[in-house]
Amino acid sequence: MASICEGRVAVVTGAGRGIGRGHALELARQGARVVVNDLGGDVHGANPDSAAAKEVVEEIVAAGGEAVASGHDVSTADGAAGLVRLALDTFGELHAVVNNAGILRDRTILNMTEDEWDSVLAVHLRGTFLVTREAGRHWRERSKAGAPVDARIVNTSSVSGLFGNTGQSNYGAAKAGIAGFTIIASLELARYGITVNAVSPSARTRMITPRGQERMAARENFDPFAPDNIAPLVTWLVGPEAKDVTGRVFNVHGGRISVLEGWREGPVIDKGARWEPSELAVVMPHLVAKAAANVSLR
Repeated sequence: MASICEGRVAVVTGAGRGIGRGHALELARQGARVVVNDLGGDVHGANPDSAAAKEVVEEIVAAGGEAVASGHDVSTADGAAGLVRLALDTFGELHAVVNNAGILRDRTILNMTEDEWDSVLAVHLRGTFLVTREAGRHWRERSKAGAPVDARIVNTSSVSGLFGNTGQSNYGAAKAGIAGFTIIASLELARYGITVNAVSPSARTRMITPRGQERMAARENFDPFAPDNIAPLVTWLVGPEAKDVTGRVFNVHGGRISVLEGWREGPVIDKGARWEPSELAVVMPHLVAKAAANVSLR
């Protein structure tokens, strides 16, 4: 079987462990040269440590691939710029970015601090924006210079943002924002030869609560919660065969892939004139009753 990413260069953020590690290893196995970015540290973003990213690079190189480690902080403009520059300086080109970096600081809304809100959005949402902007500017320059561009951006959303999960208003808001960002970025960047998609993975990682870890315990034969299961779709999206797929959000769990269809207009009532609030008291309960129930995958 041919390697579907042969000759391509991909940056993967948050690639030291879990789902991101799976992306980096599979991309390398499929012929890509990989920038393994991970600031390191714990699930809350504390105690940075470059060891995890270096270990993934060593694993790729031992298997005959090419990779370089990055400890850049993607939540800062300088970090995003340095990350893209590292890819270009090391491999001479860049074809794909997989935005996967993230942290957790779970707490209910009434107990959440501003720092717990800001730090989570900074890594997930701002990090996705900054790395996308930096890579996009590079590809725009190439496109305007007349060079061929066949570039990919793959972002990471979550069922927490798309369907909701108690205690994760910061994380969920960031992940819902990434889904919206993906759709808009796909519209803006298509003219430069760039596709933008997102995945919403369900897998067993260190970000999962102890109760969730128990529910997702490894199973014999095929383990649907193994974090490596997300990588095949991401790798395909990075490859040349996905050039016509853009602006999509995919839910991935084990061997199951679905296309999420986003907000769709449900039941409608139109008076054809301005409503009086007292009139709405009569019609709104019936309108809401006709709508589909709020759905959660959890």
